[in-house]
Amino acid sequence: MRVLKLISLLVFTAVMMASFNASAAQAKDRAEVERFLNVTGFDVSLDSIRLSAKSAPMMLGLDADDFGYQWTLLANDIFASEIMREMALDMLSEALSAELLEHAVGFYASELGERLVEVENASHLSDDNELKSESGEAIVDGLIRIGSPRIELLKRMNAASDAAGTSVRAIQEVQVRFLMAAAGAGVIELSLDEADLREMLRNEEAELRFSLQASGLAGAAYTYQAFSDSEVEEYTKALENPKMQKIYDLMNAVQFSIMADRYEELAVRMATLQPSEDL
Repeated sequence: MRVLKLISLLVFTAVMMASFNASAAQAKDRAEVERFLNVTGFDVSLDSIRLSAKSAPMMLGLDADDFGYQWTLLANDIFASEIMREMALDMLSEALSAELLEHAVGFYASELGERLVEVENASHLSDDNELKSESGEAIVDGLIRIGSPRIELLKRMNAASDAAGTSVRAIQEVQVRFLMAAAGAGVIELSLDEADLREMLRNEEAELRFSLQASGLAGAAYTYQAFSDSEVEEYTKALENPKMQKIYDLMNAVQFSIMADRYEELAVRMATLQPSEDL
């Protein structure tokens, strides 16, 4: 996957779904997939997409505050939990095998797994990113100063959760589709065509990758600060299990596909918004 040129996120997701369908029997029923969402915390991870919408106008050179309460209503409508979870259920019901579902639920339903999901859910839904970032960076600096092996464990953990290495290109794809949809809806004027926009983002790929790695390390240091080194190592090894890596590859594909779809809808609906009267 790393050697492929940037492809449409929908194509990527379709390929991922096909590969999972071809490799094993499908999950037994929708209720089991709903249990998977709840036990693993993937449902809350999907809900956190709504929080990212706060920064969406910035990509267009706009400010969400320009639209006042209209923006909140629009974002809540487009990123409604029931919509995103139904989309996830549809995709996972087709692609998630019973074997992988049972493996994920088996780990995350354990005592350690439940504690991990609890802190991950809290981190996903926290809107104080500045606090998380600053606190996480301080923890990382402290761990580096004392030569803690925890730093390498956290790096391994983050790498294992994106074994296919698709996050950077998936984020770029979301940006492209959002900007092109916004231009098509007349929300912005875009001086670049799609090919030039992709080339520009491709040139910034190394910088984005470094930024994601740094923020991911700080985020992990903050999120898992209450866990012992042995527990972090146990979780890291669990994530490095080939079955778990397949699970995360699928969840990443599903999440980014939903994000791209919702951001396109957001771009189109932004054309209906009017600036607040008090501006």
